[in-house]
Amino acid sequence: MEKRVLGRNGLEVSALGLGCMGMTGVYGQPVDKADMIKLIHDAYERGITHFDTAEAYGPFANEALVGEALQPIRGEVTIGTKFGFDIDQQTGQRRGGTNSRPEHIEAVADAALKRLRTDRIDLFYQHRVDQNVPIEDVAGAVKDLIAAGKVRHFGLSEAGIQTIRRAHAVQPVAAVQSEYSLFWRGPETELLPTLEELGIGFVPFSPLGAGFLTGKITKDTTFEEGDFRNAVPRFSPEARAANLALVEIIKGMADRKAATAAQVALAWLLARKPWIVPIPGTTKLNRLDENIGGARLLLSPADIAEIDAEASKIEIKGERLPEAVLKMTGH
Repeated sequence: MEKRVLGRNGLEVSALGLGCMGMTGVYGQPVDKADMIKLIHDAYERGITHFDTAEAYGPFANEALVGEALQPIRGEVTIGTKFGFDIDQQTGQRRGGTNSRPEHIEAVADAALKRLRTDRIDLFYQHRVDQNVPIEDVAGAVKDLIAAGKVRHFGLSEAGIQTIRRAHAVQPVAAVQSEYSLFWRGPETELLPTLEELGIGFVPFSPLGAGFLTGKITKDTTFEEGDFRNAVPRFSPEARAANLALVEIIKGMADRKAATAAQVALAWLLARKPWIVPIPGTTKLNRLDENIGGARLLLSPADIAEIDAEASKIEIKGERLPEAVLKMTGH
């Protein structure tokens, strides 16, 4: 698989990463651990070398899974994980909202290193901006961890433009992670131009619109208990019925390319910028193979222009996240 570089300090990763969050829940019940370890190994054998996790996924269960799976091939892969929520590092108990105090960041890093069975974190993101801690202090804390050899690169997730600039001035940011897909194009207005200016990579999560852009979800789809999409306005039956018009555009291009809707959606993202590295998540080998096919699919400038022109005629219905979560992201 093609390699891409995040940031100006040379973090080289596979063009497509693997989002591991769903392997321990979020989209329903956790999947068998042994099956997920095998899936991670299958991803590596197919050329994926970048794996995304976080302390908050579980909490802790996802990092432990990823650490166990990648330990035999640790030198061949990169791992991104995250800090920033107020989670007790001993018990895993969530104590409330955000916590990016420098001493907490250090404690999270030390605990994550143990769970990940490694001596360094390749990409350490602030998961959500902490309004009670100046971003300069956060960047300074990660800078200290980099100096100590515990962390290689600094990242931010769901951060605003000015926050990114202020953090980058203290410690160069290698990557910013936010939602981006044909289903949510908010980053195009300000975020992408800022990242290009500063030389920061972009790691879109939900590059398939939490499954919507695969074409497998209809207005009649029922999500199982515990699936976060049950609480997302964009996934209400009414919104889905309206938003399926976007999927039909993608399917039309897919039919002409002898590809799937998911592959077109990923190829579209990869074609936007050479420093974009999507991290689609899956728990199924056939979906993994399908996604990797998207990294091989080449869309011409004319194809991209056609998709953009048709998609611009559609008004997407529903917010991308529940209101309480949107308030936390700040946008």
